[in-house]
This record gives sequence, C-alpha cells and structure tokens, in this order.
Amino acid sequence: MIINIVLGLIVLITIWLAVGSIRIVNQIERGVVFRFGKVQREIRQPGLTLLIPVVDRMKKVNVQIITMPVPTQEGITRDNVSVQVDAVAYFRVEEPLRAAISVQNYLFAIEQVAQTSLRSIIGKSDLDDLLSNREELNRGLALMIDSPALGWGIHIDRVEIKDVHLPDPMKRSIARQAEAERERRARVITAEGEFQAARKLADASAIMTETPGALQLRLLQTVVEVAAEKTSTLVMPLPVELLRFFERSGGAAQAGEQAAGPSERKPEERPAVTDSGAPELAPPKPSFERAAAEPAVKSGVSRTT
Repeated sequence: MIINIVLGLIVLITIWLAVGSIRIVNQIERGVVFRFGKVQREIRQPGLTLLIPVVDRMKKVNVQIITMPVPTQEGITRDNVSVQVDAVAYFRVEEPLRAAISVQNYLFAIEQVAQTSLRSIIGKSDLDDLLSNREELNRGLALMIDSPALGWGIHIDRVEIKDVHLPDPMKRSIARQAEAERERRARVITAEGEFQAARKLADASAIMTETPGALQLRLLQTVVEVAAEKTSTLVMPLPVELLRFFERSGGAAQAGEQAAGPSERKPEERPAVTDSGAPELAPPKPSFERAAAEPAVKSGVSRTT
C-alpha cells in the first residue's frame, strides 16, 4: 500500500515537471533562457520550447514596435521664448539578449532618455524652427535617443514632435507679425499693379499723341460709358482745341463781312421811307438774314432824312 502511494507521487511529480518544462513563445516575442542564473546565447524562437525543470528560467521579450508618448517638457528656446513641447517615440527591440541583460527596464530607460533629449533640443532650437522646421528637429531628436539605445539592443524608428504650446502674449505677437506680413504683401501687390497700369497709360498716351483724333474718340467713348448710368450727372469738359476752332471760324466770318463793303449789299435790303418821316421796314426775315440787313437799314434811313 505504501509502495503504491510512493509510486503515485513519483508519477505526479514527473508529470508536473514534464508539463512545467514546456513553454510556448508567441510570434511577437522572443525567449531568453537563464540556466542557473546564467544567460544562454540561444534565443528561443516562436513556438513550443522545452526547458530543464528547476534549472532553466525563461524571460520573454516583446519585439513589436512600441509607441511611447514623451511627457510634456517645458524649456526656453535659444531666442529666449518659454515653450512647452510634447513628442512621441516609436522603437522596437532588435536584440532581445541585450535588452534583457544590459538594462533593467528598457521602457523606463527610453522614456527618460527621450525626455532629456527633448529638453536639449528645445534649448538648442529657435522658436521658428520648432514651428516650421520640425522634420530636421525630429531627425536630430531620434539620433540623440538612438545613440544610447543601440547599446541596449533597441532601435529607434522615428521620433516626432506633436505639439508646441506657446504663452498667450507670444501668440498675440505672432498674430500681429502675420498680419503685418499680409499687409506688406498687399501693399506690394497694389504698388506693382499701379506700376503696370501707369506703364500701360504711358504707352496709350504716346499713341494718342501721335494720333490726335484718338483722344477725341476716347473722350466720346467715356461719355457713352458714363451716360449708361441714368442716375449720374455728366459734366462734359470742352477741349481748348475745340474752342480755338470756333474762335478761328468766327474771326474768319467777321473778316469776310468787313472786306465786302456797302457796295455789295442788295437794293432790296434797303427799307422803304414814307412821307411821314418814319422809315418803313422790310418784312421780317430769318434770323441770319436779319442780322446781316441791320447795317443796310441804318444807312438807308440816314440818306432819306
């Protein structure tokens, strides 16, 4: 009876040891085996693996890409601006053996290195670089974190700056700067437009100078465009050349009348004189003939009296 109990215990212990020596390594992990506390160089691959009971102890290391947010770090830039910057780091374990024996907790170590590197990058950079030149800063930050991580068997894939928090006065200053820049561009564009318009007007004036009639045609065209608006009042300027033309025409007509003399006047233009001494005027004529007949009437009255 006692022998059966002993044999049963031996079988149970054997089964327990056999089951305890079987380990399963997942696809996303690698196994590092310690035998009597000494690490074995052979890395256990994914699948079923056997260990020596009581002697071997296996540590699993995740080889996936790990996403680690870097806590917000406050610092002063090279141009003396206080900012708060946060980032995110992507890394993975390339050498599970080093990650298991070279550093106690590689996740905590990478986090601390990322924080110190981020503060260092803030102090070496200007505010404009943090806002607009992030790609170069990301590469520099990844290089600073990757240098110590290589000795731990960890590779830094990428590091990115997520956000930059600025004080409110600095935000207002940046807004005023952007507004001034927009206003400067608007003034430059307006000045360029006026310059081009002035050049075109100069070319047009040169063409009108060679062809005087073009100026009159342009004036009439402007009048037609303005007259299309029924609610506007048009003040029509008269060119000095037009007034001089009328003046020359009137002077030529007056000179012709003076050169004609009283002998060329027609006899029917003279008024008839009655015995009562009052001159009898001719029937009314059109306005332009009446104006020409007035000198003849005066001369006929004087001779009759």
